[in-house]
This record gives sequence, structure tokens and C-alpha cells, in this order.
Amino acid sequence: MTGYSNFKKERQSAFSLRSRIQSFRHAIDGLRYLIQSQHNAWIHITATGTVCLLGLMVDLSIVEWSMLVLSMGLVWSAEAFNTALEAVIDKVSPEFHPLAKRAKDTAAASVLLAAIAAAIVGLAILGPKLWDLGTTLAF
Repeated sequence: MTGYSNFKKERQSAFSLRSRIQSFRHAIDGLRYLIQSQHNAWIHITATGTVCLLGLMVDLSIVEWSMLVLSMGLVWSAEAFNTALEAVIDKVSPEFHPLAKRAKDTAAASVLLAAIAAAIVGLAILGPKLWDLGTTLAF
């Protein structure tokens, strides 16, 4: 336990604005990697942009925007965790292993589940409004 305690004390340094800014730079680097390397992230960008444009078209309430933003954030977070987990698994198990495959597949399932939930929220919020807009424009 002593080794861990010493490590923990070394890691707890005084607050530094420079280190906080650096942590944001690392996060932005991770986001850049996510977008550049993951084809599914491109789908998420398209879906996020489409939902935002549709939301602007139908004049959403603050609660509706909040639900959509949280849903989109959940999908993006799941994708980021999935990408990070895949990188770690590739590092520790570069050769095929059934447990590595199971971990990667399960992580990918978390993105799928988040995307399904976000799609349901999006349809529940945007569906009726777009339907009303379509019927208004049709007549």
C-alpha cells in the first residue's frame, strides 16, 4: 500500500492553469483522433448535424434541446470509450484472442445501444414536429 500512497501523493500537485489547459489539449487531440480514425464517428457527425438543423427548423424548447444534446453526448461518449478500449486491447493483445474480441464487441454494443436510445429520443421529439411541419407545408 505504501507504494500506491506515494504514487498518489506525487500525482496530487497544486492546481495549475497551465496543466488544466494542457488537459484540454489532450482531450482535443483525442477528439481529433476519434473523428479522423473512426468511420462511425463520421456517421455521428452527420446525425448530430442533421438533428441540430432539424431542431432549428422546428423551434424546440429548452427541455427538448437538452434531451437531444444529452442523447448525442451519450453516443459520442460511448464512441470515445469504445475507441479508447479498442486501442488498449490492441496494445495488450495484438494477436487474436477470443476475450479481446468479446471485449471489443461488447464495447461496440454500448455505442449501438446509445445510438438506438438517441434515435428513439430524436424521433419522439422531432417526429411529431416534423410531421406537423410537413402537413402544414403540404396544405
